[in-house]
Amino acid sequence: QVQYVESGGGLVRPGGSLRLSCAASGFTFSIYDMSWYRQAPDKTRELVATISSIGVPTKYTDSVKGRFTISRDNAKNTVYLQMERLKPEDTAVYYCKAPGDASWGQGTQVTVSS
Repeated sequence: QVQYVESGGGLVRPGGSLRLSCAASGFTFSIYDMSWYRQAPDKTRELVATISSIGVPTKYTDSVKGRFTISRDNAKNTVYLQMERLKPEDTAVYYCKAPGDASWGQGTQVTVSS
C-alpha cells in the first residue's frame, strides 16, 4: 500500500534551517507530482509546495517563497523540503504526499522558537 515516511523535523531557532525528507513507497513514485503540506495548531492543513514528476517546482505558497525549496530524487523515491530563514509561524506538522492520493503519513514536527 501507499506509504509516506517524513523525517528531519525538530526544534530550531528563528532564522535557522532544516531539511525535511519524505520516503514514499507503494506506487510508481517517478511519474507523480509530489507535495509538502503543513498543519499548524488550531489551523487547517495547507499546501506548502509542489514539484513535478521530473523535478520542476510548480507551486510555493506565498509565505514560503524565497525561503523554502522543494526537490526530489526519483532514484531514492524521496522528496525533500529545504527550509531556510525559519519563522515562528512556520511551526507545524509537515506532511508529504502525491496530490490527489488519500493517504497521509505521520508527519514530522517542526518547531521554530527561541
